[in-house]
Amino acid sequence: MKKLTISMENYLEAIYELSDGNSGTRVSDISERLGVTKASVNNAMSTLAEKGLVVNEKYKKVFLTPAGLEQAKLTSKKHQIIQEFFIKVLKVDAVVADKDACSIEHVISSDSVQAMQLYLQANKAE
Repeated sequence: MKKLTISMENYLEAIYELSDGNSGTRVSDISERLGVTKASVNNAMSTLAEKGLVVNEKYKKVFLTPAGLEQAKLTSKKHQIIQEFFIKVLKVDAVVADKDACSIEHVISSDSVQAMQLYLQANKAE
């Protein structure tokens, strides 16, 4: 699959978090979470539906497809690991760590995220 834009990854992550993975979520909830208009959400849902990542019927909830769920889980996991690394290792404020993790999760390599995760696991006792 062609690489998604940062914006599209953010939409998938928002749907995933709002719907607990499989219960679906409303366009208005996505709009509120991401601070964008409902029209922007609808446009993004059309694009994601064309890519086979969401199922979106007009006036109904948005659901992730299995491929969309996989992509959303990956982005969400990266975010969690980066945020935890910043807070626990670098002692960055939680709000700043969350914001930075959101920006970095889209461009960081899987190797770097894995290294952070291994470091966190090896240093759990601290």
